[in-house]
Amino acid sequence: MNFKGFIGPSYKLDSVNVDCQRCVNLYPEIIESGTGKESEVAYYRTTPGLEELMDIGEGPLRLVHVDSPPKSIANPTNRTFVVSGSEVYKCIWNGTAWDVTKIGDLETSSGPVSAASSQIDLGVTVFVDGVHSYLYWKYIDDGLPVENFDLFSVFGYVEVENAIQVIWLDGYFIYIQANSGSFFVSDWNSFNVDPLSFAVSEGDPDKVVAEIANYRDLIMFNERSTEVYVNTGNADFPYDRVQGGFIETGCLASQSVAKIDGYVFWLGRDQFGQGKIYAIQGLSPQRISTHAIEQAIRKYANPQKATAYTYQQDGHSFYVINFAEATWCYDLSTRLWHERAYTNNGQLQRHRAESVVFFPYLNLHFASDYESGQIYKLDPNVLTDDGQCITRMRIAPHISNSLKNVFYNSLQIDMETGVGLNGIVQGHDPKVILQWSDDGGHTWSKEKYASIGKLGNYKTRAIFRRLGMARDLVFKMKITDPVKVNITGAQLELERGAS
Repeated sequence: MNFKGFIGPSYKLDSVNVDCQRCVNLYPEIIESGTGKESEVAYYRTTPGLEELMDIGEGPLRLVHVDSPPKSIANPTNRTFVVSGSEVYKCIWNGTAWDVTKIGDLETSSGPVSAASSQIDLGVTVFVDGVHSYLYWKYIDDGLPVENFDLFSVFGYVEVENAIQVIWLDGYFIYIQANSGSFFVSDWNSFNVDPLSFAVSEGDPDKVVAEIANYRDLIMFNERSTEVYVNTGNADFPYDRVQGGFIETGCLASQSVAKIDGYVFWLGRDQFGQGKIYAIQGLSPQRISTHAIEQAIRKYANPQKATAYTYQQDGHSFYVINFAEATWCYDLSTRLWHERAYTNNGQLQRHRAESVVFFPYLNLHFASDYESGQIYKLDPNVLTDDGQCITRMRIAPHISNSLKNVFYNSLQIDMETGVGLNGIVQGHDPKVILQWSDDGGHTWSKEKYASIGKLGNYKTRAIFRRLGMARDLVFKMKITDPVKVNITGAQLELERGAS
């Protein structure tokens, strides 16, 4: 019989007896033809691996920012800025390798850094670190290009004091200030900020913690509320709150705000509680987290320190949120959650990627490590995390028949086989590892192994036999070999026993 529900999301509740499903380093993809094998509507694909591109400074990496090319340049720049500890680097792809040059230092060495690029002259990028504002400015002087990086004050400009974030929208740099309800707007097409050019997010007397531009809307996230502004062209101050643009849901983690496909995502809180994850398109936030995820977040030590990023790959748009204890990923194409994890000495930890940004000139995604100075390529064709094997795991739904005894004769994992690696290396004869639980998912059996097939052995069957008897059974499947994994579903052979 077809094992219904074998392909599914992560949904592990506080009571595993109710539901204990996990989906780690795998994600469901809809079979859009509608005629998948065994009429399945989805199958499992593998999450991408990591391959080191650069190792910059001592770390930790506080920012990776792909610069916006000025429209005036015939051949757009491919420069990327990286902040590692207190050091600021410029990275240029020269066609064969990365040229990495230190361009300056920040006066802080920890905490998030925000950057925004404009198209003034040959390109201006503003950096803020919660204390000071810094300027990278490339311009023409006596017919020659000159580039400098330093504090605003060195260039003769007044900074926004204690700015924690900056964005570029409609020709303006827009800053939010730490521990205040204020945001500041620069002069048009300039990095100069009039000290009186500010507004107060005042629908609720709380603090602004994050900002983002979505299309041309300016969204200000406060501790207990959110406000949406638009550029009205007012000569005195260009941004006014839109009608209906006050939302009684705020932001718990300032670094959890991210956008993709017209949606903005964040970890929320309001006057009644916290710990839901929201998405907004327009002015109506929608809860996208599940009770299982919300129960997990409640147990995390510091959810206010969560960080998040979005990226698009192979037609899927993902929102990924990192906590110290775990990494969760929401797939917009299926509206389902799965887990991302790094395997360290057999233990699953939060994923290594702290942020992911797209580098269009090479069609690749940069992933920054959350502890070191490493920058990786996030690639579906890479089958390890920088050489470390990836654990791909599925804990399936409970199987029971009115709590009567059931004999489990066999379980076959329907998957692509014959994918072993060439040579005497790990993965040349890859295995599926199976365990099961007959106490609701609290404890697990010893491991059993079945071959996925050496290279070219496409008729291999990943099958397990004589799996015992139980009134309630949960299967756990995992693969740790660095091989291609595509799972269509599973087939069960069972017999009903006596009550």
